[in-house]
Amino acid sequence: MEKIEKIVEIKKKGIPLLGEDFPEMKVQTTHGIIELPKAFAGKWFVLFSHPADFTPVCTTEFVAFQKRYDKFKALNCELIGLSVDQVFSHIKWMEWIREKLGVEIKFPIIADTGEVAEKLGLIHPGKGTNTVRAVFVVDDREKYA
Repeated sequence: MEKIEKIVEIKKKGIPLLGEDFPEMKVQTTHGIIELPKAFAGKWFVLFSHPADFTPVCTTEFVAFQKRYDKFKALNCELIGLSVDQVFSHIKWMEWIREKLGVEIKFPIIADTGEVAEKLGLIHPGKGTNTVRAVFVVDDREKYA
């Protein structure tokens, strides 16, 4: 019964829909505490979640985003990653990417305890606590300033 209640609770929260405001939150990242969406006021941002650090698909995704980071910035757009891994894991993973693949990840990665992922509807109800792979494109609305 508890599992069914959790699924219903997650479905109620759900992923924010097109046109809805991005929820305000303070997040711990590899660049320190960031207030979203306020930290990117006047800019677009792409928040993308991944299930876990040190996995092949997630690593490929992060390297691909980093290789295009300058193009995003030229479009007045920032990048920010997210998973339920902790800051220490993110930093070690970033070091591994730099050492093994020669790519330095320059954008912040959110270290989530699960609160952010739940707020954004990113926890798969049947898959434990890992975040699902998702991408949010958030506009540069004045109200975020």
